[in-house]
Amino acid sequence: MATIHVDVVSAEESIFTGEAKFVALPGEAGELGILPKHTPLITRIKPGAVRIERADNGEEEFVFVAGGILEVQPDCVTVLADTAIRGHDLDEAKAVEAKRLAEEAMKNAKSDIDFARAQSEFAVMAAQIAAISKLRKK
Repeated sequence: MATIHVDVVSAEESIFTGEAKFVALPGEAGELGILPKHTPLITRIKPGAVRIERADNGEEEFVFVAGGILEVQPDCVTVLADTAIRGHDLDEAKAVEAKRLAEEAMKNAKSDIDFARAQSEFAVMAAQIAAISKLRKK
């Protein structure tokens, strides 16, 4: 069975390294599905869930990323994430509170820059809540 090596890293740490049968993640232009021997590709990724179907046990590994860069080679996938959190480490209550605070910050923004910053944080938290919801449905 063909596999592809996957590395998911953030500025703080390596989140996942291993062999996979399949990887799915939110690309800039839509959802991307990557199989072994995929055509080389470099693209930005949006906030959302990276789903990795592990080769060793067939289980799915979930990682939330807050954006970043994806590099695909025929035998290797590298996700360089701005922020990455393992699926089992996601905290829904914290995400909901952060989303609420971002919403409040958008309402109270004094400048376009403040509004854009709050809007970006809101989008990341909304994506994180959606990822938590997907993970719970498993």
